[in-house]
Amino acid sequence: MEAASKTGDWVMLQNCHLAKSWMDDLEKRTLDLTERQDINKDFRLFLTSMPAPYFPVSTLQNGVKMTTEPPRGIKANLKRSYTDLSQKTLDDCKKPDIWRKLIFGLSFFHAIVQERRKFGPLGWNTAYEFNDSDLDTSITMLKIFLDDQDEIPWDALVYVTGHINYGGRVTDDNDRKCLLTTL
Repeated sequence: MEAASKTGDWVMLQNCHLAKSWMDDLEKRTLDLTERQDINKDFRLFLTSMPAPYFPVSTLQNGVKMTTEPPRGIKANLKRSYTDLSQKTLDDCKKPDIWRKLIFGLSFFHAIVQERRKFGPLGWNTAYEFNDSDLDTSITMLKIFLDDQDEIPWDALVYVTGHINYGGRVTDDNDRKCLLTTL
């Protein structure tokens, strides 16, 4: 950050919420940056973080904030998921018919698990932060399985998607049952 502030480079610190013990140091460094006069006008500092109560308030107050939230409703969620898919992605599989159907199924499943959040304890016993990376990883694994196997490995797909990609976040046994039943 020090060197980039002088040369005009850009710095991106991702997943700051994972470095809880470093938050005080981050706050000091960003406050120092706001007080200095010798900063190159092209310098930019980008921070990414999930909402965290320990994230320095002064850092938030001194920066421009942008948030992304999951869309409201299953239809909006499906539109967002399909907007992120290119035609090349849809055409890039050895089993194109089943590939497209399973992408729809995964996108619909993703929309459902995200939509359940708005119902609070009626949706999930514990709040989970399912995000687009869960869907992206599941789609990537789906493509690998379809391209590498002669027959569709249903058990492996369910296990990787339900138990690992999405289920890795789930801590409550009843939520896990609900997630797997939905899948």
